Amino acid sequence: MLAAVSIGIGGMVGAGIFSILGVVAQAAGNAMWLAFAIGGVVALLSTYSYARLGATFPSAGGAVHFLVKSYGDGVLAGGLNLFMWIGYIISLALYATAFGSYAATFITTTPSPLLLKSLAVGSVLLLTVVNAFGAKFMGRGETIIVAVKVAILVLFAAAGLWFIKPENLSPALWPGTQAILFGAGVLFIGYEGFGLVTNAAGDMRDPKRTLPRALYTSVILVIVLYLVVAVTVTGNLTNAEIERARDYALAEAARPFLGELGFRLIAIAALFSTASAINATLFGSANVCYMIARDGELPAGLSRTEWKQATGGLLLTAGLVVVVMLLFDLSGIAMMGSAAFLLIYAAVNAGHLRVLEQTGANAVVVWLSLITCLVMFAILGVYTYQQQPAALLALVVIAAASFALEWAYRRWTGRRINIAP
Repeated sequence: MLAAVSIGIGGMVGAGIFSILGVVAQAAGNAMWLAFAIGGVVALLSTYSYARLGATFPSAGGAVHFLVKSYGDGVLAGGLNLFMWIGYIISLALYATAFGSYAATFITTTPSPLLLKSLAVGSVLLLTVVNAFGAKFMGRGETIIVAVKVAILVLFAAAGLWFIKPENLSPALWPGTQAILFGAGVLFIGYEGFGLVTNAAGDMRDPKRTLPRALYTSVILVIVLYLVVAVTVTGNLTNAEIERARDYALAEAARPFLGELGFRLIAIAALFSTASAINATLFGSANVCYMIARDGELPAGLSRTEWKQATGGLLLTAGLVVVVMLLFDLSGIAMMGSAAFLLIYAAVNAGHLRVLEQTGANAVVVWLSLITCLVMFAILGVYTYQQQPAALLALVVIAAASFALEWAYRRWTGRRINIAP
């Protein structure tokens, strides 16, 4: 179970907390911790659904497998799986953009957009090569990296709580309820990684017992960690200070009580965290691409090895990540990523309602999970329209294209999904 919990914590406390704090603070201000709590409740509800589905349909495919089991062989399941793959691409773009922002702090205090984009693109290209030559050596160190970054965050939070300025946390300074909900919607991408635990269900000896425990443990621990970190950040920095350093807000929050050494320590942790998240998500999203190509939802050529151990899916994934980074900034990518995963989790919950008799889940909880995901998506949609209308338009186009491409590909080739027993 320890390995599964590590996967869940690593997936959530990957690059998300290092990259989204400034964007969340822009919306929720010093009530950021409350936005994290709301997002945690939404994630915890979906955790119940994933735990039941994973225990009933244990598979390395995780959500890919759940969607096929719930909706059967059709354009709906195929289009949703393609959209999920795009969601991982957007996550990768967020992680790489965050890597570029933190890496730039070691070069200059006033980085140009060209420098930021170059560092971000360079990280993706480098780690694509690492995956092509085999990511096993980084995979072995993943648990160590997770332990180190969590330890640094705990140290940061424990030390920072002694130095917070109570006036920074005053409810009198909170923005309106709408702004707090906007923040909760934006940060959801920081929780989406818990779904990766279900991909390990196929290798568990007793998934019915182990998977739910691993999921709940990882999500609850991350909620607590996020809340403490959020209080530490907002307690040590004013909203204006967070806004000025929003692309590396976590490192900036360490400066008041740990000085320049603290800033550098958090920045180094962010680099390791974002690099490991890029590596793991590249590997995972390439595998998702491989599986849906193998199962008949994408051209079979994407499941072939093109160079070293790199499949066509890995190379296509990396190329699309670079495109997303070049087109959008950090906040736009964060909004798109959170919206994409809220829709995916809503689809998984809706599909779960179709197989309740098999999972034995409580229908009320599954309905609550579905409704909260849709409500948060609607709230985030309004905020994205106000702040980044191009990002919202891009997400709508991507969603429509996912289903259109799946429909066209099926008509053209006659392929069907191979549903594993």
